[in-house]
Amino acid sequence: MRERPTRRMTERSRKPVIGLAGGIGSGKSAVADILADLGCVVAHSDEMARAALRDPDIRAQLVQWWGNDILDDEGEIDRRAVAHIVFADAGQRRRLEGLTHPWIEARRAEQFAAAAPDAPALVIDAPLLFEAGLEEACDAVLFVDTPRQTRLTRLRAARGWEEADLKRREDSQLPLDVKRSRADYVIQNDGDLSDLVAQVRPILSQIVASHRS
Repeated sequence: MRERPTRRMTERSRKPVIGLAGGIGSGKSAVADILADLGCVVAHSDEMARAALRDPDIRAQLVQWWGNDILDDEGEIDRRAVAHIVFADAGQRRRLEGLTHPWIEARRAEQFAAAAPDAPALVIDAPLLFEAGLEEACDAVLFVDTPRQTRLTRLRAARGWEEADLKRREDSQLPLDVKRSRADYVIQNDGDLSDLVAQVRPILSQIVASHRS
């Protein structure tokens, strides 16, 4: 585990906010699950993004932009069709983000506002944490560092991706070395779950303690 001093905290009265970053398939969700087990409130941006596409107003806007070809057989937004559009055109991706990000941010704010008093921290699990500027809302950022081949093996099993699929998506994001350098803590996810827990637990304790001091 490599760490850097926790970034300056300006609102001592609130709970610390932890952001998760890492490559696609790095295991951010596993770290988020560990933090949830430790009592943290976790906002999963991927889940919120899926929910955003089911919002009637967002659905209608996307159909207006891109036509009925983005709908599946049940008339819902086909996420693969949308991904095909936005990963091929950065302008269209920004267009989508401009529509869905405010919706997601509102849901996240609601979730955090409802956090139990004894929750030690609030966690933002977002694939585009840095790209969306969410690091500015965080008191600390954890980067989950996982070998590329391990990530590709996971993605091939879970999503049927090949090397070209991973490269195309990561080329649309900040380079991993940039994300790593901008994080406050780096977690090595190349072992088993117990090893991951052993890294996450003391990091959470340090962030909470720093927030209270």
